[in-house]
Amino acid sequence: MRRFFGFAAVLAACAACSTGGSGDSDGSGGDAPSTTTSAGLAVEVVASGLSHPWDVGFLPDGRLLVPQRPGRISLVEGGRVTDVEADLGDVAARGEGGLMSLVVHPDFATSRRFTTCFNTSTDVRLVTWELDGTRATRVKDPLLAGLPTAASGRHSGCRMALDRDGDLLVGTGDTARGDVPQDRASLGGKVLRVDLATGEGVPGNPFGDRIYTYGHRNVQGVAVRPDGVVFTAEHGPSVDDEVNVVRPGGNYGWDPSRGGTVGGYDEDVPMTDLERFPDAVPAVWSSGRPTEAICDAAFLVGEQWGPLNGVLAVTALKGAKLLLFTVTQEGGVHSVSIPPELDGTHGRLRGAETAPDGSLYVTTSNGTDDKILRLTPSS
Repeated sequence: MRRFFGFAAVLAACAACSTGGSGDSDGSGGDAPSTTTSAGLAVEVVASGLSHPWDVGFLPDGRLLVPQRPGRISLVEGGRVTDVEADLGDVAARGEGGLMSLVVHPDFATSRRFTTCFNTSTDVRLVTWELDGTRATRVKDPLLAGLPTAASGRHSGCRMALDRDGDLLVGTGDTARGDVPQDRASLGGKVLRVDLATGEGVPGNPFGDRIYTYGHRNVQGVAVRPDGVVFTAEHGPSVDDEVNVVRPGGNYGWDPSRGGTVGGYDEDVPMTDLERFPDAVPAVWSSGRPTEAICDAAFLVGEQWGPLNGVLAVTALKGAKLLLFTVTQEGGVHSVSIPPELDGTHGRLRGAETAPDGSLYVTTSNGTDDKILRLTPSS
């Protein structure tokens, strides 16, 4: 039985989680968690006037590199937003799709490189750039191509993160095509693990190619815990958004083709179909009904967070809130809470990234006057 605690209980539970304490986590559906007492978060507006900022990259000099979904990369410094000169003419910004995730390379101080993920008219692809001042030039085009796309941009996935070994994890969407998630010849509805320099699969990947896990609907968040455990946040249909723990080679059980027996895209199937796939990996948390349209995910890391150190923060679009998950060392969800400072106060929340100083940066996704928010403990 999954339990939801008030915020005071979250604080008490966090200490147990950080030392290997466990709690109830059966992945079953249920009502979304309710708002509880104050989380004591300080919320600072770092930048405004943006349009669907999808991600935040941190540069060594303190500036932020921000992709905006309509097809624009911006530098943010001291509240000032400066557009980067870059050839983004092939970005297809339609519906959910466009210019999405961004990863700053670990050696940026010398290489000046970063990688973006975006829709074109024919696919979703990754491109690596080199930044010179306020100009970016493509140096690996593409790093990886051929991820499926839909004309509407629906279920484009496109969330990237670096794992503890420096390899690139890419969460992809099924583009609302029923046969894609279970098809290991397709890169859609998967979590990929590729070499950041070459885009090729990493040695040790379970299927000998780029695919790390499969059977996903639309992976919108990828978070790597300091111990290397990878969590994903994933959109459900009308029920059961999911938080999952990545198990290499795992099937996560989404199959809107019902084993190829139906055409189209049958969204009445379970998010994790344990009847059709008894070995599918169950979610560690699911929203039940209603869904929140959970999005990006990041861990709060650092002693300044006190009892919140180690909590998984997950943004929500439809729910317009931040969810805080306390998780066990084994990956189970112990409790969930919503800080009122980010419960409908800033609209739809998209990106979540932990800064080098341990603060959490969150982006809004309302379409006009979107903002980058910096979250820290208020005391």
